[in-house]
Amino acid sequence: MKWLLLIFTWWNGQTLNTRLYTARHGKLVGTDEFGNSYYRSHVIDPALGFERRWVIYAGVSEGSKTPPGWYGWLHHTVDTPPTEEDYKPRPWQLPHLPNLTGTPEAWRPPGSTLRANARPKATGDYEAWAPEG
Repeated sequence: MKWLLLIFTWWNGQTLNTRLYTARHGKLVGTDEFGNSYYRSHVIDPALGFERRWVIYAGVSEGSKTPPGWYGWLHHTVDTPPTEEDYKPRPWQLPHLPNLTGTPEAWRPPGSTLRANARPKATGDYEAWAPEG
């Protein structure tokens, strides 16, 4: 069953082609707290002029699961991967969370019809429209 997912789904981890390319050309650089694995190529790509960098997501491929340090490394903003840095987050910085929209953990504002399956109490300041006739 796992091989069928590998062959026919691109949104669940990696495809067969990505697995073969990673085995031939990839060097593991590190992993993040979500279990995503980050790779770089062994050589400079002649078409690009720099090395290729890619991520293999643990589970569903969702770009928002990439933490800021790894995002900067993937997009060649920084040359040093987070595994080689001794960065310490500031006390006011929150840990990275992926986009939770569409999941049960999504934030529901007060008054939302999706929040806890309960409608907020009426305040009495609403007057229903009625056609004049």
